[in-house]
Amino acid sequence: MSSEFIGHVSNREGSDIVPPKGPVVDKDYILNHATAAEEAGIDRLLIGAFSTWPDNNQIAAYLFAKTNRIGALLAHRTGFMSPSLAARQLATLDQFSDGRLWVHIITGGSDADQQRDGDFLDHDRRYDRTDEYLTVLKKVWESEEPFDHEGEFYRVKGAVSQVRPFRPSRIPISFGGSSEAAFKVAGKHADIYALWGEPLDGVRETIGKVRTAGEPFGRADDIRFTIAFRIVVAETEDKAWEKASSILQKVKAIARPGGNGEKLPSNIGSVRLREAAARGKVLDKRLWTEVAAVSGAGGNSTALVGTPDQVAEAILDYYDAGVSNFLMRGFYPTEDTVTYGRDVAPLVKAGIAARKSRSIAAE
Repeated sequence: MSSEFIGHVSNREGSDIVPPKGPVVDKDYILNHATAAEEAGIDRLLIGAFSTWPDNNQIAAYLFAKTNRIGALLAHRTGFMSPSLAARQLATLDQFSDGRLWVHIITGGSDADQQRDGDFLDHDRRYDRTDEYLTVLKKVWESEEPFDHEGEFYRVKGAVSQVRPFRPSRIPISFGGSSEAAFKVAGKHADIYALWGEPLDGVRETIGKVRTAGEPFGRADDIRFTIAFRIVVAETEDKAWEKASSILQKVKAIARPGGNGEKLPSNIGSVRLREAAARGKVLDKRLWTEVAAVSGAGGNSTALVGTPDQVAEAILDYYDAGVSNFLMRGFYPTEDTVTYGRDVAPLVKAGIAARKSRSIAAE
């Protein structure tokens, strides 16, 4: 698969600095945002999942019905339904979308968010359950004959599905998590491993750990990587930093560190972003960490700041480190998504093409 440039869509407009507005399920916003992203060249949109949010499967179905090309990266929380039922639901959605679906597996970000829906397993046990969940889910997609499964968390007898993913290669599985337990499951199951926007040294470290975890399964070289950023782009670097300063002041005015019922996010990904922020306000060429520090890093909260050329150059450093897909969530959701697809992504694509051409010429 080629590199993908991924945006984000929610159930209604809102961000760290844009207060939520409109109905809880804002069909007009979803349609306008998805259409603008598609026209700007974005490849797919992340649709998140939390215990208080509307059902994101139905948001994805609406998006697919109203667009022609753009795909979805659909967050899917394990542990709340049978994996055999989930396999059929996802395969059905993939059929309706003509193969535009990727599924992003979420094992659980915080105990509080999990417990709202009745999940009281601890962190590592949740990953054990996800391992078994994905084993059954993939077997439903792939098995031609009914099968039985009896494990620690799930038991099925005669499981089989009439509906399969649109493509014979099945629905790509994206996976997140920064703990050793997460690496173990990712090495076994992930087609794509998702990272938040850490400094380059941390990204290289994580890529190495995930590939090592894939070695026992013969998958070390098969796993691809997605990294998630915010971007702050303007026609000059000075104006970009002026914009970043304005964003930071707005975040400080409304941010409440924490989220999902925690005073400060305890998941390892958030801890790593806060540790990165403690190293400096700007790391590598232009990784801006102040929003992560102020907000508690409850999500992808680091940003690349500069002109389109400068931000593209910084993204290409991550490509050189082994990342192939690039996800951006906007401080100003639609405006930033369009800027990313229209002004930044083409420069990154050109840089990737040039690297591939040089590599072929050198062979």
